[in-house]
This record gives sequence, structure tokens and C-alpha cells, in this order.
Amino acid sequence: MSTLKTLQSLSSAEDIFRVLDVPYDPHVLDVCRLHILRRMGQYMRAEDLAGGSDAIIAQRCKAFLEKAYNDFLESTPLEQRVFKVLQDAVKPKSAPRQTLVALGTL
Repeated sequence: MSTLKTLQSLSSAEDIFRVLDVPYDPHVLDVCRLHILRRMGQYMRAEDLAGGSDAIIAQRCKAFLEKAYNDFLESTPLEQRVFKVLQDAVKPKSAPRQTLVALGTL
């Protein structure tokens, strides 16, 4: 079975990491699994894998998964904004600057 078909048949993120032989922290995966897999898919869609040998495709998929996983080691899902709901979310505004006023002037 080809790498892409194998990946499509898997039912968990842990299985994908295992098949592609990518080490992971279970805590990170528990928090960011959907974000990581979505980002991996974005990386895969950005590169034309058609016509490549299965070994090359497996190597590229592993690289995409490692890159996606590292994205979420270095920042949060809110910062990465992989899903539309997060893309549409308003970024928190910084606190307004307050000026100190002497009590005698109030």
C-alpha cells in the first residue's frame, strides 16, 4: 500500500506519527493534534507530490509532519491560526496606555 493510502487509512494522530517515525510529546499532541495535522495538510497541498516515488513521498510526508509539529512547539494554536475560526478571531488588543495623574490635580 502506498504511503498516502496508508496515511488515509489511519484513525489517530498517534498512528500517523508512528507510521512516519516521528517522535512526539504526548502532551503536545493531546493539546494540538488537529492543528498539527491540519498544518501538515497545508504543507502537503503546497507541494506537488504527484509522480514521486513512494519513498520520496514518505520522506516528504515525514518532513511535513515534523515541520508542522515544530510549529506548535514554538507557538500556540492561537498564534498559528490554522483554522478559520481562529483566523477570523480578533487579536487581543494591548492594554490602553494610562497616564498617571497627581492626586492633587483631580
